[in-house]
Amino acid sequence: MPDNKSPLAPGQAPPQPPQAPAESSAVGEKLSPRDRTVITLLLVSAFVVILNETIMGVALPRLMEDLDITAGAAQWLTTAFMLTMAVVIPVTGFLLQRFNTRPVFAAAMSLFSLGTLVSALAPGFEVLLAGRVVQATGTAIMMPLLMTTVMTLVPPSSRGKVMGNISIVISVAPAIGPTISGFILSILDWRWMFWLVLPIALAALTMGLLRIQNVTEPKHKPIDVLSVVVSAFAFGGLIYGLSQLGEAAHGGGTMPAWLPLVVGGAALLLFVLRQLRLQRTDRALLDLRTFASRSFTISILTVVVLMMALFGMIIVLPIYLQSVLGLDPLATGALLLPGGLVMGLLGPVVGRIYDARGARILVLPGTVLVSLVFWGLAMMNETTPVFLVLAAHVCLSVGLGLTFTPLLTSALASLRPELYSHGSAVVGTVQQLAGAAGTALFISVMTLQSAALAATGAGEQQALAGGIHAAFLCGAVISVLGVVAGFFVRLPEVAAPSEAGVPVH
Repeated sequence: MPDNKSPLAPGQAPPQPPQAPAESSAVGEKLSPRDRTVITLLLVSAFVVILNETIMGVALPRLMEDLDITAGAAQWLTTAFMLTMAVVIPVTGFLLQRFNTRPVFAAAMSLFSLGTLVSALAPGFEVLLAGRVVQATGTAIMMPLLMTTVMTLVPPSSRGKVMGNISIVISVAPAIGPTISGFILSILDWRWMFWLVLPIALAALTMGLLRIQNVTEPKHKPIDVLSVVVSAFAFGGLIYGLSQLGEAAHGGGTMPAWLPLVVGGAALLLFVLRQLRLQRTDRALLDLRTFASRSFTISILTVVVLMMALFGMIIVLPIYLQSVLGLDPLATGALLLPGGLVMGLLGPVVGRIYDARGARILVLPGTVLVSLVFWGLAMMNETTPVFLVLAAHVCLSVGLGLTFTPLLTSALASLRPELYSHGSAVVGTVQQLAGAAGTALFISVMTLQSAALAATGAGEQQALAGGIHAAFLCGAVISVLGVVAGFFVRLPEVAAPSEAGVPVH
């Protein structure tokens, strides 16, 4: 593809010519000690902040009891986190071009640390909710910062290995959040979910301020305030509407789910039109020229399917294990841990295979395995042995682990360097939207089918098992779309400058 070989645009070469991180790395095929330190610190920091996106799920029943709040109010501790992420992430494409690496990192980790402290000290629900919002603001900045920095520093022939480590952050951190929460709650108060994270966050912030150096060249351009406002209504409205779908299925929700969805959809259309106009003069808040790359577009669509499957599984499988099979939260966390660890261990291995053999050898088997597991999960009921659930979860983790790294690496590698920050912001935004959509879809299908079965006289456990069966069946159908997309994804191996040749497919 033409955009795979685009040279650095004028003014886009990394600053500080004596170090020249991007170019010197490409020539030597190795990262300098400075660059390795920067990426390692960003990886650790990103893992800590992303972990908190799903850590509250298992804790909601305890919080409802301790804070004397309803289930709908407790759910806002997760919904508000996703809403904040959805509003802030689209702005990060601009922030990463406007400011240097070090101050952006400092802002992200400072906000996250402050939010963690506020949450740990929270005397009641309102302060805890505010702490979660501040946490999410820092989290939203960190992931695009990590991906943009990697694409800037790492030579094309080694990106798969490093992006494999990033896949640990993207997929494993949310997956093991409920596991860690379950372990903490089994022995400690819920506030320790924040007290244990706070020193790690502060240590990462301190190390980052001491060791991270600026690796990008900022552009001095004004922010388009209208785009920020419209993006908040667009992505915030869509995330809120999707979360309301799940609550409406439970008989809750503060407003009709279609209302925020309509507002969000209309605002999204206005946002797209505004960005198309602004990008003509290189002033877009989120540059949509990323979608001019066919590789980027199809890869992102495939990631949407996989993220829906991942987040849907994260929310429904613990319900099945606890409410149908009768496991306690600690046992549930222990059962889900092997899958998360397997996905983490696979990341670097998959990255090396991608660097050596290309993407297709990984993407197609991965999407097929994900689909097969969901069809298997759809056959489970209230008498299914626990070891079969464990095996299915591990296999699902393997399938997801085979796909995330090659998809994200090739998607971003197909962009021109000046679009890396915007591509990273698109990836983060898509993750939030797909996660909210997957959660809403699985919960809605599960709840509606359970209610229908209960109305016919089925027992509570049998009705819930039937609802979960329907949710996984829905996931199985969606997973087929991922397999189909896998056949259309032609993810190029982006050769290093010294390896001019035909891309491997």
